[in-house]
Amino acid sequence: MAAKRIADEPAYVLHRYDWSESSLILEVFTRHHGRVALVAKGAKRPSSNFRPILLPLQPLHVAFGGDAEIRTLKGAEWMGGHVMPTGDALLSGYYLNELLLRLLARDDPHPALFDAYARAVQVLASEHGEALQPALRAFELLLLREIGLLPVLDAQTMTLGPLDAAAAYCLVPEGGLRAAHQDDRASLSGAQWRALQQALDDEAPFSATLRACAEVVAGLRPQLRTLLHYHCGVSTLRTRQMMMDLQNL
Repeated sequence: MAAKRIADEPAYVLHRYDWSESSLILEVFTRHHGRVALVAKGAKRPSSNFRPILLPLQPLHVAFGGDAEIRTLKGAEWMGGHVMPTGDALLSGYYLNELLLRLLARDDPHPALFDAYARAVQVLASEHGEALQPALRAFELLLLREIGLLPVLDAQTMTLGPLDAAAAYCLVPEGGLRAAHQDDRASLSGAQWRALQQALDDEAPFSATLRACAEVVAGLRPQLRTLLHYHCGVSTLRTRQMMMDLQNL
């Protein structure tokens, strides 16, 4: 049977590493086929058409084929639309890529998550720095929900009891959403958690969740960080450690 060929597929490069003196292995996030591994033959040669295109955080359309675990890149076209993020935004983009590499299985499509990622990258590439942290938190929430690791945020997880709008609740790895304890580092009110759930259920979830996160970034960030580290199986993500190291220079 002929190997399947995919053409004109929206994609982003998540990571790239050397495969030979002239070729690269790419981890690519595609809209209709999920995360796939591709070999880009000859991509390191100065004359390669792939060389200036296969960059992270840039919207591409790719063509690839083969039936092995690592398929062959046949073509790539830069779709334009924004410039490469810089500074903190660039590191934040690498952070999003690391989350996808750690939490998504290969060949598992998530078109809605792909669209949220594309919107997040657009925010990172813009000059609206005030939107950076809300965009990261919105993407984290959407990622966790998409892969089944986020409980509903308008009820207590263990009891399914309703949230008191004025009471404090926190999101913990093994207990979901529960009433906050005195020694919890961070929490949000029941009204704030319900607003986040309503935003996630919106017809335009990334934009709605970004707006909701902007109101609660300080309290939400440490809770999501703990949850993500737990599911990634690490104490600190590599990109976060890089950010901390740069801040200490």
